[in-house]
Amino acid sequence: MRVAHRRSSRAPAERLWEAAREVRLSDTRVLGRLIRWRIPGLAADLTFDEMFRAPPFLVLAEEPGRALVSGLVGRIWTLRHDYPELRDPEEFRDWSSPGTARVVFANWIEERDEGDAELRTETRVEAIGAQGRIGVAAVRPLVSTFGALVGNEGLEAAVRRADGR
Repeated sequence: MRVAHRRSSRAPAERLWEAAREVRLSDTRVLGRLIRWRIPGLAADLTFDEMFRAPPFLVLAEEPGRALVSGLVGRIWTLRHDYPELRDPEEFRDWSSPGTARVVFANWIEERDEGDAELRTETRVEAIGAQGRIGVAAVRPLVSTFGALVGNEGLEAAVRRADGR
């Protein structure tokens, strides 16, 4: 499963990236609540940047000021907090526990010729084993229904902040 979103800003890339790093879960109303429901214990005032850098997430790659790639593993379709904590990117790459999924969250900036920038995000989910495929299939309708919130609430909040709106 792959979901991608993008939003353009009049702001330069550096300002857009900083604005994106400052967006809090509480700035995104429905999306923030949905994330906090799926990952209990997250504070409403937590920034997305902080969230993607702390368990159950793991930073897989980073280009400071331009890109952040994080991942998590587990049974993402259950109501339990079933996300094993990983030690390093290699453990994420090698993850192969049947009945689970591996999820990558990539967020990055692309500069455009006009001097402005575009904020992009892409999420990829890889099911592992037959039970993993069944579990991922179960959340596909939820992702389809709520996936637009990433663009409509998350990215828009960053663009509004960067553009001074």
